[in-house]
Amino acid sequence: MEALRLYRTGLSQCRPNALLRHRPKLCARLHAHSPLQSRGASTKQTPKSEQRTHASAPEEVQIPIPNTVPPVPEPAPRQWWQRLGPITRAAGAYGRAQRSRPYVTQLCTSLAIYFCADLSAQSMDDEYDTKRTVRSLVIGAVSSIPSYKWFMFLSHNFNYSSKLLSLATKIAINQTFFTPLFNTYFFGMQSFLSGGSLSDVLDRIRRAVPTSIVNSLKLWPAVTAFSFTFIAPEYRSAFAGVIAVGWQTYLAYLNRQAEMAAAETAAAIEAALPGAAARVAQGAAMATAAEQEGR
Repeated sequence: MEALRLYRTGLSQCRPNALLRHRPKLCARLHAHSPLQSRGASTKQTPKSEQRTHASAPEEVQIPIPNTVPPVPEPAPRQWWQRLGPITRAAGAYGRAQRSRPYVTQLCTSLAIYFCADLSAQSMDDEYDTKRTVRSLVIGAVSSIPSYKWFMFLSHNFNYSSKLLSLATKIAINQTFFTPLFNTYFFGMQSFLSGGSLSDVLDRIRRAVPTSIVNSLKLWPAVTAFSFTFIAPEYRSAFAGVIAVGWQTYLAYLNRQAEMAAAETAAAIEAALPGAAARVAQGAAMATAAEQEGR
């Protein structure tokens, strides 16, 4: 009996020991796949120096403060032409219209320029001629868009590294090509719209164009140089328009002088023709009388 009791006691002691031999392996497997163990492992792999660095340098967070406005930069100082009040506002409105609708703006600008120039030129005469104003408006309307395209062409081309060379080239090309063509068109259209024939148109061009080209050399090179140097592209047409009022007045004056010269020439021819015919008839009668006396 005593032996049986000792056997049972040993068996009961061996079974827990056997289970304990396998239990650490099972716990180790479960513990290795546990998320707590992975977090702990990653925590252990972080060096202590980095942990100290992160702890000593916390990330700064800006706390928004209500009713705070960021500082506004100071505006750039304005130029003298930007301080002219109503003139500056009008120029700004014109520049915006020029950028949004360039063709319509150029057409209206040309009509205003030619109208003012014709009124100024006709103020030198005793009577106002409405048909002459209409002719000037037609000429200005037809030439507005080609003139605008020409000056935009000059603005976008002939731009060299030397500003002086670029400016001189643009002035030379403008005076060589645009000025003769435009003046020929202006005086030729004036004669054509007045009802003149082809010979009248050519005679008007011959009388007025050379004088206008020579006199344009005294004004427009300086105007072109100033415009391309100091005036922004959207304001060049307006600046040239202000100068063109005086220039168109001068061209209208030349056209009026050519008209008067042509009228005087025609009147002289008409006055000379009856006298010449009478002298020819008188000479023929005298010759006939002499022949009869000789017979």
